[in-house]
Amino acid sequence: MIFLRYESFRSYLKLYPVTSALIALNIVYFVIVAIAGSTTDYMHLYHYGAFVADKTFDPFGLVEPWRYVTSMFMHAGIEHLLFNMFALLVFAPPLERLLTSWKYAVFYLLCGIGGNFMVALMEQSSIGVGASGAIYGVYGAYLYISIFRKAWLDEGSRKTVYVILMMGVVYSLLIPKVSFWGHVGGALAGFLLYNLFDRAMVRRQRYRN
Repeated sequence: MIFLRYESFRSYLKLYPVTSALIALNIVYFVIVAIAGSTTDYMHLYHYGAFVADKTFDPFGLVEPWRYVTSMFMHAGIEHLLFNMFALLVFAPPLERLLTSWKYAVFYLLCGIGGNFMVALMEQSSIGVGASGAIYGVYGAYLYISIFRKAWLDEGSRKTVYVILMMGVVYSLLIPKVSFWGHVGGALAGFLLYNLFDRAMVRRQRYRN
């Protein structure tokens, strides 16, 4: 099972520097926003960088495009933060090692942006925060690996990926204020992006051979 973490704190930081930095940034920014006001007040979150799209005035959230990124490091309440950071802590490390840190950093950001773009595309208007779009991008990459590179994952890890995604769909549909389209967009971005990385890796191997 690749999702069991046995590393010490020091070795975790050394082995997974990007994941560690992402967790730290999410926590630090949550504290900054919390000190200034309520992290469940969406007007307060808006002032600190929540993603916003409106079908009439700004259908794709491009008036202030930095919100595509800033919203990925914000959370609506401590439970939201802890849930996402636990997922990042446990599930992201194997992917960071597989992609290498700098590719993983680009992958993570693009998946979060993809999740926000899907929200803008599918919803009439929205305001949202959270790292879950990027995290579902990680799940999307594992789904690609589970389908097309089965030998890379043990059976338990593949089953874990399937269960997480199925539970995520149910959770997103049943729980109010959870962004179903943000999760779908992030997972789809992760699946497609990992396909590109995989094809590039195959081409490099053929060139070397």
